[in-house]
Amino acid sequence: MYLASANPGKLREFRQAAKAVGITIEPVPHIDRIPACVEDGATFEDNARKKALHYCAHVDGPVFTDDSGICVAALGDAPGVHSARFAGPDANDEANNRMLLEELRRVEAGSVHRNRIAHYVCVIVLAQDCRVVTVVEGRAPGLIIDEPRGKAGFGYDPYFFYPPLGKTFAELSAEEKFAVSHRGEAFRKLLDYVRR
Repeated sequence: MYLASANPGKLREFRQAAKAVGITIEPVPHIDRIPACVEDGATFEDNARKKALHYCAHVDGPVFTDDSGICVAALGDAPGVHSARFAGPDANDEANNRMLLEELRRVEAGSVHRNRIAHYVCVIVLAQDCRVVTVVEGRAPGLIIDEPRGKAGFGYDPYFFYPPLGKTFAELSAEEKFAVSHRGEAFRKLLDYVRR
């Protein structure tokens, strides 16, 4: 199976999980030479479908890709599909996290309630021969905290507290995180589908 992503962290996570069940994952060959897919969908599934079909045209075999992000209840499930560019098109993790906390504090200033409930979402789409084969989704529930904790992970992980383990995603090892994360759940569903 091919992964349509140039993210080395994602490739490492997916490869490790797939290897345990005898499935080989390779990046789409020369993905850096393929024009990037414009991710302008309204939902995670829209974007994952677009990417899977876009890159599927460049390989002979099954291709999967994911779209993921964080949804915060008090912000009407924002940033959602805009998670990677919440603070602007060229925003980095620090800017996105700062914007998230600013928006939460703004909402909380006008309310007697403090609602920090959030969840991560990951949608994976598998495509072959320029058609979608299957769509799977994973979720991870948590809370947004005020101060970052942990050095691992990326994105909103230092602020995403996972109650069952009493840690943020950035405090978990790669293996611990993949076992409970939205991406891990979605990928296990994909592997189950492929093995069947």
